[in-house]
Amino acid sequence: MSGCPRVKLSQVLRLDLNPVPVDAITLYPMVGVLSFGRGLFDREPIENGKTSYRQFYRLKADHVVMSQLFGWEGALALSTEKFADKFLSPQFPTFLCDESRLDRKYLGWVMRRPAFWEDLGSRASGMGGRRRTLNPEALFACEIPLPPLTEQRRIVARVESLTEKIEEVKNLRFQSGGEAQAYLASASLSLFSSLRSRNTVGEVCEVIDPNPSHRYPVYVPNGIPIISSSEFIGDDGIDPTRARQVSVEFYESTLGRYDVGGGDVIFSRKGKVGYARLHPEVKQLAMTHTLCVLKPDRTKVEPRYLLHFARSPIFLEELTGTMNPNVGVPTLGLGVIRGAGIPVVTLTEQRRIVAYLDGLQAKVDTLKQLQADTAAELAALLPSILDKAFKGEL
Repeated sequence: MSGCPRVKLSQVLRLDLNPVPVDAITLYPMVGVLSFGRGLFDREPIENGKTSYRQFYRLKADHVVMSQLFGWEGALALSTEKFADKFLSPQFPTFLCDESRLDRKYLGWVMRRPAFWEDLGSRASGMGGRRRTLNPEALFACEIPLPPLTEQRRIVARVESLTEKIEEVKNLRFQSGGEAQAYLASASLSLFSSLRSRNTVGEVCEVIDPNPSHRYPVYVPNGIPIISSSEFIGDDGIDPTRARQVSVEFYESTLGRYDVGGGDVIFSRKGKVGYARLHPEVKQLAMTHTLCVLKPDRTKVEPRYLLHFARSPIFLEELTGTMNPNVGVPTLGLGVIRGAGIPVVTLTEQRRIVAYLDGLQAKVDTLKQLQADTAAELAALLPSILDKAFKGEL
């Protein structure tokens, strides 16, 4: 900020600790500080003296808080009324601004700059990496540009106005993505509900248990990947390289006995019920008992038609309505899946439906990618805005 004096925080900030002895019969609502300038958050309360600390610090609404352990990566924050009278561990010293010279909101934006974290971290003591620690003197030694209060408040108002606009754009992007996904589900529901011809799943495909022997797998360093829904990625992918591995003997005695491969639908029947993917055409692939394989009779059902139907609300509502909500992790029985209804039309009509739903999915995927790109651009905007603000360019 050209022509603006720089002062050490020791001139406009003072330590303000409010220690409270820990009482074994008191419940303490605790607060922590997120890194990278993301503010305070509520932690699990501590009660019955379940702590090694003999005292906590009581927060005020106007405190400035620093993490001694992670302040160098942006674990600095302003308190608010929401956190007043809650507690911090002694690892979080608290400070008050000299309000005659320093607007605390102005300081709040200064403390969200990566350049500030780097400066603060240069005075951290201890081992490298995440073992570095800070003390209040490290914060006091930081220099900041200090224009008159009127200019500080103008900068705060300008930055807040711009960040509000960024948040509005983020919310609109998120909302539009959710609406697009909901439209796809609605289109699928409407389409499959309109088809009158009915068969059961078991009549048009084989429903295969990936571990019919119910043997518990023994994992090995080098073997056959064994996937669960945890290896499902994106909207259509499976990444076997992320999976643990089982022995060839285990694979051959279970799923290896079946002709499972490309075009078969892998369906999650426990936990993430309803997640479905096409087999990734890996030559050998084992699966946990949380999955099953829907192997279509291709004279009756197109693989992607089966995939879209397996993901449709009409199918999932029928299946999940049979699940016992009182069970810890409800599981769909194979018999229930085999007995569920599926509309079966001509293969030509199935291909037309697949083309339509694939087209909708492609549009949703494009929007999601746009959201991801926009999110990255928006995330980069705030540091740029702050940099301009403290150079006097806003």
